[in-house]
Amino acid sequence: MKEVRGRLEAYITKYLEMWDFYGVIQVKQRGEVLFENAYGYASIEFGVKNDSNTRFSLASVSKQFTAFAIMLLSEKQKLDIDKTANLYLPANLKINKPITIHHLLTHTSGLYNFTNFEDDFFAGYNRMDYSRDDFFQRFINKQPVKPPGTVFDYNNSNYNVLAWIIEHVSGETYADFLRNHIFLPLDMKNSDVDDGCKTIKNRACNYVNDFDEIITSPYYNEKFSIGAGAVISNLEDLYKWYTCLRDRKLLSEEGYTRFFKENQNKYCYGLEYNRVNGTDSYNHGGDHLGVCTYMEDFFDEDICVIILSNNEAINQYRLGNAIADILHHVDVEMPAKHEELPQSERKLQTYCGKYLKNKIEVEYHHGKLYFTRFSGNLHIELYPVGEGEFVRRYSDQMSPYSIVENEDGNMMFFGYEKTC
Repeated sequence: MKEVRGRLEAYITKYLEMWDFYGVIQVKQRGEVLFENAYGYASIEFGVKNDSNTRFSLASVSKQFTAFAIMLLSEKQKLDIDKTANLYLPANLKINKPITIHHLLTHTSGLYNFTNFEDDFFAGYNRMDYSRDDFFQRFINKQPVKPPGTVFDYNNSNYNVLAWIIEHVSGETYADFLRNHIFLPLDMKNSDVDDGCKTIKNRACNYVNDFDEIITSPYYNEKFSIGAGAVISNLEDLYKWYTCLRDRKLLSEEGYTRFFKENQNKYCYGLEYNRVNGTDSYNHGGDHLGVCTYMEDFFDEDICVIILSNNEAINQYRLGNAIADILHHVDVEMPAKHEELPQSERKLQTYCGKYLKNKIEVEYHHGKLYFTRFSGNLHIELYPVGEGEFVRRYSDQMSPYSIVENEDGNMMFFGYEKTC
């Protein structure tokens, strides 16, 4: 165990020397802490540093709580997972009739996926006042793109709808249901659902980089994340949640069998399944503006890995995978950044232009290239690592962006052709 602790310390220390990480990391086995540390600031403005009690936005790690809530309602015979979701939705929120709750839980519903560049949701609609009915009509109540059950498409819409099912069937708000039926029974006193308005003690602010400055993350209305995100928690509570899943609390054994069953694309219900180093792993990550999170459970070996961050510096999947390998006595290469391959100003200028107005633009400022988002309000520095390949300066990016010429000689970025 001492040798594992040493390897964890060496790798994580080396990794975080390269990135300005804000957040916490905890690794436990059989209840024993193998690694735990906090980094950076919960609030730069007030000089408050992160610590083990800091509460973080979980982003999509929240989905497992939504899925578990559905399982609780199923066991109370309040709904049937294999029946059409419309049976459990109010009249003004009906979706395509063949879509079952199971399809929603497994991201195989075929519902339209509004999390793309074209739709004016991010940095547009999601900054507006929240109206559930208007949100549903504009972004979810569209013709499905695939027949249900045929294709895996990770889609927040599925979990938005599941939250509305929880509310309609239970008669409680989504936040109250999670509090009354999950958080309080498990003594998770530091967990809540963020509605963008309530004050949440010890909650970390979220930060991003604009040019070379750290700024507060662009505003978004968290109410739009219902079911798919929005849960707030900390290390202590998430370990309590881990023990709930490990010890099979609150649900029957039959319920857990279904909750953990592998479906298309190795997705269970709110969790991903993988066979890692000869053992079963259940994990999920989360990414949002100024947020990156990761939680991985190895129940057979009683191992829990938690990474919570309130900035976007690290790649939580790379770090989480390395931690898992070290725990299983697998050799891992020490982390390294992509090597920068400097290019002339003339060459860099060829990549500049508008690829999707106000959403995907590339600009050149003072010798550096920037991927510009949110109508020119956020500038993400890119540096070249190969011909037409770029990575973010201040974030660990595993796969480089590609900006290359198409057959007509026009630059393409994220599949969009440069227009000017």
